[in-house]
Amino acid sequence: QVQLVESGGGLVQAGGSLRLSCAVSGGTLARYAMGWFRQAPGKEREFVAAVSWSGGATDYADSVKGRFTISRDNAKNTVYLQMNSLKPEDTAVYYCAASLASYGRGAHYSSWGQGTQVTVSS
Repeated sequence: QVQLVESGGGLVQAGGSLRLSCAVSGGTLARYAMGWFRQAPGKEREFVAAVSWSGGATDYADSVKGRFTISRDNAKNTVYLQMNSLKPEDTAVYYCAASLASYGRGAHYSSWGQGTQVTVSS
């Protein structure tokens, strides 16, 4: 299994932006479809965004569509989540995940990072 390390979280005011990164090691990123998930305190983990192996297809939760953009750079073994127009309800721990066999919100993600905290103040 690959190892995933998220970075880029922090504290931002509502309306601001952050870019999360997910560095992949121990394997070739191009073999994996990738996803971002988040978990807020007291809530279940939820799907945020996914990108296919080549980056040609993306999928977003309705709550972030139009504000967040997922992308990948297979040469750098890194996946990104650009988050704009952030809202207090986006506050959560954000996780990246890797899937060998399938893509999208229903995929089986076998590798997970440790998460990075995003806090949006009102």
